[in-house]
Parts: sequence; structure tokens; C-alpha cells
Amino acid sequence: MLAAQIFKANDIRGIVGQELDEAGARALGQAYAVVTDQPQIVVGRDMRQSAPGLQAAFVDGVTAGGVSVIDIGLASTDGLWFASGWLDRPGVQITSSHNPGPYNGLKFCRRGAQPVEPAWLTALADLACQIDAGATTIEPAAVRGEVEARDLLPDYADYLWHLVPLDGGRRLKVVIDAGNGMAGYTVPAVLGPLDLDIVALYFDLDGTFPNHPPNPLEPANLLDARAAVARSGADLGIVFDGDADRAFIIDQHGQPVSPSAITAMIAVAELAKEPGATIVVNTITSSGAHQIVTEHGGQVVESRVGHTYMKAAMAQHNAIFGGEHSGHYYFRDFFGADSGMLAALYVLSALGHASVPLSDLVAQYDRYPSSGEINRTVADVADCLDRVATRFADRGQTVRGDGIKISGPDWWVSLRPSNTEPLLRLNVEAATAGEVADLRDEVLSLIEEA
Repeated sequence: MLAAQIFKANDIRGIVGQELDEAGARALGQAYAVVTDQPQIVVGRDMRQSAPGLQAAFVDGVTAGGVSVIDIGLASTDGLWFASGWLDRPGVQITSSHNPGPYNGLKFCRRGAQPVEPAWLTALADLACQIDAGATTIEPAAVRGEVEARDLLPDYADYLWHLVPLDGGRRLKVVIDAGNGMAGYTVPAVLGPLDLDIVALYFDLDGTFPNHPPNPLEPANLLDARAAVARSGADLGIVFDGDADRAFIIDQHGQPVSPSAITAMIAVAELAKEPGATIVVNTITSSGAHQIVTEHGGQVVESRVGHTYMKAAMAQHNAIFGGEHSGHYYFRDFFGADSGMLAALYVLSALGHASVPLSDLVAQYDRYPSSGEINRTVADVADCLDRVATRFADRGQTVRGDGIKISGPDWWVSLRPSNTEPLLRLNVEAATAGEVADLRDEVLSLIEEA
């Protein structure tokens, strides 16, 4: 079973048993063996209940096509990116990231953790659907591919420690909410041996997500970590999403820190190592991050939202670092890929060597009020985008591509379709909170007219 709607802009995600099943995963494996030009790939999976079966079916399809597999077993998505870069093999991760428990899917990269092209994913989808429907038959290879199991978690931890040593800083108390996701597997290996006082929340691997959904973009899913920071007197909190490739930061007061501020803070640290380097941001990153990068001598490149686009921009411009307002952070030294754990290490290092609390440390990087991301389901996305563009036609510059972004002298409005869900996403930034509220309400009223 392979429903057409599971093929997203960057990956594959669907409800297991309704839109994707093991037969569909096997067809994807068979198709992958045809469209890849590599004799061996690396495959990992998250902790969802459906992941072992989907992985086994996918690997069966791949190896039937003569492609060998390095099976790294349980892995965060950035652990899979590491494996692809470290072993210089294409990679496939069985995961659906922050989606609810009934979902699962696949993420892909080329060898060296480089992004796949949209055309490649389209070709894979077309062939897999033909195989799944019985319209195309793929003959098994003369020699079946082999499967080799390898545990790369220690190598992953060693690699991250090499990039961001935490020696010499003050001891920090940190609340970490793994959300029953893959951070419960990687945090003990990476952060456990360090000089940190860790308050652990929901480290048990449980793909049903019994405590809260694995999406830290939703404010409700930060409440437990915020309360734990206040209760324990921690210096900060870190909340990971389901596959642990994103990290959200909470200050010592229990207040969420803007991912744009974290982007600016890490960018400044990276620019200190390589003056004049390029930093990639996405279309909803704060204007403050643009300004701070420029003030520190860096070059800014703006990308569409989504890891495929960000990774491609990182590679094209040889960027040293990239940040998305969704909590994805990309590092050239990490094969150009995103890593929530590496971003967390940067924050811990900066705070450990600072003489001020986290709220003061990040204040200099957080310049403008914003609405946060507001999601709405609409019947006609194109009509809604046109309606908003028409209303603002004489008030700012409109750029289309990643939905629409309308920019005024000291404000901007972004309205874009989700890459992964049937939603329209609104983000607003302005010079004052009052202006943010006015712009937000105006756009929402136009959306609700649909």
C-alpha cells in the first residue's frame, strides 16, 4: 500500500495501515535499488511500533535488487545523517519525525549526507507506486545484496564531542525532554558522560508518545519541560522532537527561546571561526538574525523552508552554518546536515562559558516580536494566498515561491503551505508586539473568509 499523498516535498510520511504498509515499504526498497547508483546504503529506524517491520520490508526490497545494506538499527535522524557522512554511503531513515504515533515514513540522503533532488524523489515515488500496484515487475538481481549490522552510536558521540568540546565551563543543570522519542536513546550516549546535571523527562522509547505529541513547535508540548525548569531551578531546558533532529531551548525562567535567536547565536560562534563565511536561513527566520550575521561580517543566503532545500543551499554556497525557525540547525562540519544534538551542544557550551543566565545571553540575539507559527486548514490554498497577496499589494514587496512573503520597512508576513501536513502556516514579525497582533489578525480574518 502506497497512497499518493504520502509523498511530500522532502520525504515520505503516512498513516501506517491506511496509507503505507510493509508491502509498500518493500516496493519502495525495490524501486530504490533501481534508482540508486550505489552498491551499498546505510539504513536506520526510529522507535515507532511500525518501524522494525517497515525497515525489514524496505531492506528486503533493496537487497533483492542487489544493493547491500549497513543496518545501524535504532538511530536518530541526525544519527543516520552522521552514518551516511561517516561511511560515505547513501542513507535511508525509517521515521516520520514529529508526526503522531500512527504515522511513519522514510527520509533519504545521498552519500555523504547530501540531499536528494526533488526529481529523484519523484522518480522513486512513481516507480514504487507502479510496483506496489502490480503495473511493473522488477526481476531480482542475480546476486542478492548483503546486510551488515553496525552500532555507530559511540562514533556519533565521539564526533560531536570533537566538534563542540564542553571542557572548562561551569556545571549546568539542564532539563531534557526526550518526548519518548529518539533523544531518549542518544542523550545518554552524548550528554550523559559530560559534566552536566540532567533532569530527564520521558526518556523511555515509546512510539505511542504517551506523555505528549513529539512536536515541540506546538507550545502545549513544551509545558512539561517549562514546569520542570522552574521546579528544579535548572539553567535551561532542551526539548527534542520525535526523531531528535530538532532541539528547542527553554531559558531559566521557563520561557521558550526563539529558534531565530539560537540561529543568530550559533552563527556568531561559527563566524568567529571563519570570518566572512556564509550563513543560510529560511524564509521565516527573523530579520534580526539577518542583521546580526551581517554585522559580524557574514554573508546571508535565504532558502525555502525544508531540509532538502536548506541542505542544498548549504552545499551550493559552502555555508558554514544554517538555521531554520522550526528548530533545524545545519552544520558544514556535520556533513552539511541538521542535528538537534549538535545545536544543543553549542548552546550548552555558550552558556557554560557565560557569566550571565540564558535569558540575558540570548537577549542580544532576539530583536523583534513575532507571532510564532499559526496553522490553519483551508479548502483552497491558492485562493487564500491570492486573497492575502491582493490585500497587501500596495503595502509591501511580495515574493512567491515558498507560499508568499510580504515585506514592509520593519515587518513581514509569511504564509506558506506545509511540506508535511495539510496546513497553511502563518508567521508574522514586526517592530512592536502591537503591530504583530494587528497584522496577524488581519491575515487570519482573510484566511477565515475562505
